[in-house]
Amino acid sequence: MSILAGFMVPHPPLIVPAVGRGGEAQIVETTRAYEKVAEEIARIAPETIIIPSPHTIMYADYFHMPSGSEGKGSFANFGAGEVRFHETYDTELRDKVIELAKKTDFPTGTLGGRDPALDHGVMVPLWFIRKKYDGFKILRLGLSGLPLAKHYELGQMIAGAVRETGRRAVIVASGDLSHKLQDYGPYGFAPEGPEYDEKIMDVMGRVAFGELFDFSESFCEKAAECGHRSFVIMAGAFDGLNVKAEILSHQDVTGVGYGVGMFWPGEPNEERHFLKIYQDKTSSELALKRSKEDAYVRLARLSLETYIREGRRIKAPGDLPAELKNARAGAFVSIHEDGRLRGCIGTIEPTRATLAEEIINNAISASTQDPRFDAITEDELDMLEINVDVLGEAEDIDSMDQLDVRRYGVIVTSGYRRGLLLPDLDGVDTVEQQVDIARRKAGIGPKEKIELKRFEVIRHV
Repeated sequence: MSILAGFMVPHPPLIVPAVGRGGEAQIVETTRAYEKVAEEIARIAPETIIIPSPHTIMYADYFHMPSGSEGKGSFANFGAGEVRFHETYDTELRDKVIELAKKTDFPTGTLGGRDPALDHGVMVPLWFIRKKYDGFKILRLGLSGLPLAKHYELGQMIAGAVRETGRRAVIVASGDLSHKLQDYGPYGFAPEGPEYDEKIMDVMGRVAFGELFDFSESFCEKAAECGHRSFVIMAGAFDGLNVKAEILSHQDVTGVGYGVGMFWPGEPNEERHFLKIYQDKTSSELALKRSKEDAYVRLARLSLETYIREGRRIKAPGDLPAELKNARAGAFVSIHEDGRLRGCIGTIEPTRATLAEEIINNAISASTQDPRFDAITEDELDMLEINVDVLGEAEDIDSMDQLDVRRYGVIVTSGYRRGLLLPDLDGVDTVEQQVDIARRKAGIGPKEKIELKRFEVIRHV
């Protein structure tokens, strides 16, 4: 049996009267929409409610599901400890998801459990549902820092587990929209805030789930969105099916966007396998970019691919341009996969006899030794985008006024600690951001005295 319906819901604690204490009147439209969702779930009478939540345990490279057979929680952190929950987990469905995941080495399971308490991203939906319907178990899912494609794939896997167990199940995608809609909101205002809300409500209303992949990480971060990954998981659960949608409400009166919608799957439709469509499109675009790579990037790619496939370091090919064979310079190799950084390591000053050797060495380091990421594996190689930045000579500057995030990289030094950030990076829009990130990379506190240097780069793609 397939998942019977999906629901897009927010999770503002103030919507619960014991928490809001009258403040919930601001979002009465959302309350009424939520009540319709609860009524629809009661009509369907599912055995299991699947709830992905942004506030459950979240890892950069792993989707966590709670172990054990039950979860408890309350709104004590919001001043309403009397509102309590004691939920039973659908352990059979959870174990089936894990079984399917193991077959493809998909990163999900019960590892890394910490605080077992239910989070408000789960409890707010349950507060409404429990008023209308009882007698169900839940499957609680954490999100991850992995690409959106992986979240969609998790939705597909959950749908497969539902079919294999024969569950009557619905999925409740918990997540607020932008947190930057108003100056008076909790995170202030950013133009990306209302842009995100308008775009996501349009996409969900048209059930154009393939367009969920078009929301870049930088855009989502600037909008301070909350639920996008939850919505992508729900979309994946309906892969290959026609879907009917009813959007019930969208409010932004608190500076945070709250969207409520209901989704019902229909007949199979081969044109709605959105992950495959996205992957095919991405592959074609990457192949075109790869065909246009210059000698610097081709050298970096050859170096890392040879090392990952064969475990050996290449020697500089004889047909390289003269500047690669004769010049010396610091160089950074940056690797992206699916729009996300996958590795970046380099040298501020030359450490090798030639620039070619610098790039060969740094490409291997970026792909296998960046401490922020696991080493790149062979099955990822065709999906990588690679840049090579060749650094010009650094010069001392007196203040941040002499920086420009698009033109100059920055080196921040305090004693023996030194942090570097390249110029013209996606999501770094101000000098203050640039210096702050470089400080943090070096472990330099915000009040410590620093020295600044700037440098230019030649970026090869």
